[in-house]
Amino acid sequence: MRRLPALAAIGTILALCAAALTASPALAGRGPKWHLAPARPFTLDARYCGFQVGVTLPVHHEYTKILKAADGSMTTLTTGTVTATFTNLRTGKAITENLSGPGKMTVAPDGFATITEKGHNGLFLLPADAHQFGLPTLTVTTGPVTLTIAADGAITSVSRHGHILVNICAALG
Repeated sequence: MRRLPALAAIGTILALCAAALTASPALAGRGPKWHLAPARPFTLDARYCGFQVGVTLPVHHEYTKILKAADGSMTTLTTGTVTATFTNLRTGKAITENLSGPGKMTVAPDGFATITEKGHNGLFLLPADAHQFGLPTLTVTTGPVTLTIAADGAITSVSRHGHILVNICAALG
């Protein structure tokens, strides 16, 4: 169960996908079964950067759609526009980044998950996972990123074919 926070902190997509189950009806023009994903400000503890990081979403027009397959797997598609402001809560220094994606998360009936992100996305990893995969703990990426996650929440692989645009901890430090 100690790995559960890692699963929850992988990035904006996971938080928004999980919240989509209780999302409000889609706004006009988005199409059937698309829902505005609710989001709230949150704080990442000092494990990530050595200081607390506040995260707000000044622009949030991200939509999700959940698809259920005959084999019992569920795929959540995420698209739209999102910007996130990351603030070093000790110094007040802040940066605002585009995290508009899109993304896709598929959870198999056995609990294994695959997350694929394209475009600009946030990748949040606990320090042990970041070290294992040679990445910063809080990152803005561009281009394809794929994560596989075991049923117990352990990240089993990270495949990145894009670029790291911003090391958030370094930018706020």
